[in-house]
Amino acid sequence: MSGGTQPTYLAFDIGGTKVASGFVTLPAAAGDTPIVTGRCSIPTEAARGGDDLKRRIVALAMRQLEQAAAEDVTITGIGIAAAGVPDSETGVIVAATDILPGWRGQRIYDAFADVTDLPVRMIGDVGAHGLGEASYGAGRGKGVVLSIGVGTGIGGAIVVDGGLFTGAHGVAGHAGHVPSALGRGFLCSCGTREGHIEPVASGTGLKDLYNRRLEGAHEGADAADTAVEAGGDVPEPASSGADVAARAAAGEPLACAVLADSARALGECIGGMGNLVDPDVIVVSGSVVKAGPIWWDALRDGFAESALALVKPTPLVEGALGGDAPLIGAAAAVRQYVQSR
Repeated sequence: MSGGTQPTYLAFDIGGTKVASGFVTLPAAAGDTPIVTGRCSIPTEAARGGDDLKRRIVALAMRQLEQAAAEDVTITGIGIAAAGVPDSETGVIVAATDILPGWRGQRIYDAFADVTDLPVRMIGDVGAHGLGEASYGAGRGKGVVLSIGVGTGIGGAIVVDGGLFTGAHGVAGHAGHVPSALGRGFLCSCGTREGHIEPVASGTGLKDLYNRRLEGAHEGADAADTAVEAGGDVPEPASSGADVAARAAAGEPLACAVLADSARALGECIGGMGNLVDPDVIVVSGSVVKAGPIWWDALRDGFAESALALVKPTPLVEGALGGDAPLIGAAAAVRQYVQSR
């Protein structure tokens, strides 16, 4: 097996739950689709600390490079989509939440330089997702792409003419940390309770919003009427955002209300982002986008209510690359880096 004249990169997607990897062959022709092979993953096991995680990522890289050599795949470079806020120039993780204890301050480029002389480029995981979708997915061919990832958390990326815009401090696109009245009182991953959208509209946030309202139902508040208006008992706490979506799909009134309120609030926030960025397209990806028509209808309603007249027609579309998007984006980032040297 060989990448031929099309370059193949070893890519990583480092998240709070797992570290995914694969060989990404980027197409020579603009309209072609990248090929991802050699997919594998290891659990992040965040509790073991940042030093341990870094060592296991490098060990995974060595196994992947050995596999590539065995399959006659020539690796041109290594692209990394990393959780937290990485410095792409120095290879240092400059900020990270408590989801990955000890991750902040890790020197990733130095660790890879000890085992390989291949060029390495690291960008944020949500930025990589956006770059993948903008380059080869639902945003392909558009000049300005706003990418929103709605999964365990909420993140975003701004891609302009094929380049990732990271801002002065590397944090541009942090879509989960824009204000929302619905989020007031909920603890955000950044530490505030003043009202961000992530703690009520991410997958985890859907669960927390549902369970907070359910507490009111158990206490006899107005939410009880919503929960049992169809004649049933007050439901048990939700275990996940997917659980809330499943209950909504089954017609449970409380779940339907939570799903719609959460999506509408997120849509309003995306409308505000659209007003600021004025993108050609807004790509929405992540596990929560599978929540169904209640979620999508409310998201689009909230966006329409918040967006300016000239921004309102901007299409909101579902991402096309699925879980491969960060790997493809990481490969695109290292290719850009190699070409610029």
